[in-house]
Amino acid sequence: MKQRLHKILASGGIASLRKSEQLIAEGRVTVNGKTAVIGDFADPDTDDIVADGNQIAAQQKRYLVLNKPTGYVTTVTDPHGRPTVMDLVDVYERIYPVGRLDVDTAGLLLLTNDGGFSQKMAHPSYEIEKTYLAELSQPLSEEGQAVLERGIKLDDVPTAPAKISIVSRRRRRIEITIHEGRNRIVRRMLDLVDAPVVKLRRIRFGTLALDDLPKGAARDLTFKEVESLMSLATESKRNGRRGYWRRRGASQSRKKRRSGGANRAPRSLGPNASKNSHVRKSARSLSRYRAQS
Repeated sequence: MKQRLHKILASGGIASLRKSEQLIAEGRVTVNGKTAVIGDFADPDTDDIVADGNQIAAQQKRYLVLNKPTGYVTTVTDPHGRPTVMDLVDVYERIYPVGRLDVDTAGLLLLTNDGGFSQKMAHPSYEIEKTYLAELSQPLSEEGQAVLERGIKLDDVPTAPAKISIVSRRRRRIEITIHEGRNRIVRRMLDLVDAPVVKLRRIRFGTLALDDLPKGAARDLTFKEVESLMSLATESKRNGRRGYWRRRGASQSRKKRRSGGANRAPRSLGPNASKNSHVRKSARSLSRYRAQS
């Protein structure tokens, strides 16, 4: 199947998408003996693609699970020179992390070179559940648990209800299951109910569990594991489990309206709108319509 040439180079491990485009622009890539140009398409299964004298073959899809230790950033490269999760894996293919784990959060992290798989695992509309084991500096109160299980506001936007399982008698070790991926969301949620996190580790991702994978180690997912995760995403989409995200969008729209964004006269009314009463009435009517919709 034909694809954009720079995407084929990137998936073949030659360079990033941007650098692959640069290689093409510099005339260093040929397709079937002809110098390629930006915007060209090619089929990695049938076309002869050469970059800087290297033959490009269709890349094998890889799906890995890593038990990420703390202290590693979840990026391919880091401008500040910090260690990244890519330092922990050694594969020929050019893979990348699926979503993120904070530098001080450990546990299950997926890596792949399959864009479709990554999209389904990371995009919030698929609502793939992730479970974290949290150690707290203060016990989680029953009231705090009830708040989290109802949903709590972060940045004026409510979270989806969390699932809480108490692990220790003193309520200082819990499992919390969510499907959102906002920045440091678990830590922020627990801070708001006066149960700050001391240690946080992701132990499950959808149908996949971390089990006894050693810290810092990675392994390939089995075909059944990949199939199970993809089936989970498909089922979630089919069942229409996106009501929360529609509510979140509505909440953001209301916030925008409260800030005055909906009360401005439309640009099409022109600079003299304030001088004409009939134009002002039209603008107010439009604002009221927006506020009601």
